[in-house]
Amino acid sequence: MVSGTSSTEEVVQVEARRLWNATTKDSHNFLPKVLPEVFTSVTLLQGDGGVGTVKQLNFTPGKKDFSFIKERVDELDQENFVYKYTAIEGGPLGKQLSSACFEVKLIPRKEGGCVARWTCNYETLPGVQPDEGKLKEIKEDSFGMLKKVEQYLLSNPNLYC
Repeated sequence: MVSGTSSTEEVVQVEARRLWNATTKDSHNFLPKVLPEVFTSVTLLQGDGGVGTVKQLNFTPGKKDFSFIKERVDELDQENFVYKYTAIEGGPLGKQLSSACFEVKLIPRKEGGCVARWTCNYETLPGVQPDEGKLKEIKEDSFGMLKKVEQYLLSNPNLYC
């Protein structure tokens, strides 16, 4: 078993509150609409979106690694735009990882927009070594999705204000 952390951070030209409202508060509607090539649906299985909520993200067949992942919301700090969640089923769990916890933090910038920081703390299954190539690919995919979200919100300035 190997414990590790992977982080990435990107500047986004959308205000933190708008990005938070779209991707955290309304993710179940927003993500499949804006990223239909990635998500077929996001379903709230338990709860109303707050702490303790369990949601299932269902991926398109193009996501060859896995078809879904279930996440539990661990913390929602709307004042500081911090969202923490834990993968509880699906995705890489049981294949490469025994656990994965995430933190997303949106940091407002004086110049406008925000910095989006994503951190994953994980533990591999016994005998599995972290795949640096896969980690790089995940970061690149995440950056691509973030850029699509950014463009959508910039093109629709009255949404999620």
